[in-house]
Amino acid sequence: MDARTSPASRMLADRDAMAADVREGLTRSPQKSLPPKYFYDPIGSALFEIITLLPEYGLTRAEERLLRAHGGEMLARLDAVELIAELGSGSGRKTRHVLDAATRRRQVRYRPIEISESALAQCARELGDIPGLRIDGVALDYLDGLHVITAQRRASAPMLVLFLGSTIGNFEPAAAHRFLADIRRLLRPGDALLLGADLDKPVDRVLAAYDDPLGVTAAFNLNQLARINRELGADFDLRRFRHEARFDAGARAVEMHLRSLAPQSVRIPGAGLDLSLREGETIFTEISRKFLVDEVAAMGTQSGFHCAGQWLDREWAFADTLLVAA
Repeated sequence: MDARTSPASRMLADRDAMAADVREGLTRSPQKSLPPKYFYDPIGSALFEIITLLPEYGLTRAEERLLRAHGGEMLARLDAVELIAELGSGSGRKTRHVLDAATRRRQVRYRPIEISESALAQCARELGDIPGLRIDGVALDYLDGLHVITAQRRASAPMLVLFLGSTIGNFEPAAAHRFLADIRRLLRPGDALLLGADLDKPVDRVLAAYDDPLGVTAAFNLNQLARINRELGADFDLRRFRHEARFDAGARAVEMHLRSLAPQSVRIPGAGLDLSLREGETIFTEISRKFLVDEVAAMGTQSGFHCAGQWLDREWAFADTLLVAA
């Protein structure tokens, strides 16, 4: 094996990239931040799976209802799909309904893309019993992974990309449009994107989903600091931070922050950073936008797709939208 692609070499490159991201985010002014992709180490991925089971967090169950009820109908609106890629597969539990419908028609190659190796392993275990399915995961960021998959695909194989769970809501509006346009550039006419999006709903219901009484979401948020301690040798004291969820009505978005409970200094040797925090200062960790129904299809149209169908869950207010590359 070439040393440049060995596991040790890749781990070092990943740690260097993390150090650069942490250094850049925590030196921003006036708002310090951390990239949400660093939620998903093995501990964070496990905590997120628990979040999806909480009664306050109805998003995952809403999408699972849609995919269970309409997965076959979604696929019937496309040419026979042989290749399914998924951006951020997680455990793959929801995806089973799409894959079951697809493999009833023909053999399918499923290529989950996850930055977390542990999530890919869990996904393979969850879905490995589906007859006619070949699973071949890619441990990269979304677009890097999709670029690898599209470069390797057979010339005639139609492709469906899944971007479920409303991860599109973690992007600011301009970035969301750029991201969808980047996906479109990697696809061929007739390829499709199934896009999940959480819809606008009462503020108290939204906030409860991001600040549950069991404190699982708080642990998920704080784990970013714990991960920096583990991987970059930092000395964050998690007891001196509090998880905070707030709603921006103008943006229709939940923001997650970590609030410093006292003045403090933190050393992050792996990022070459000495960090000072004021009492009450926050580190911004994630945005989760909530959409109007028409916005989702409009985003697709503006990014080079046309809408081939949309399915709505009324119990939680969630949409899965099928966008076909024009």
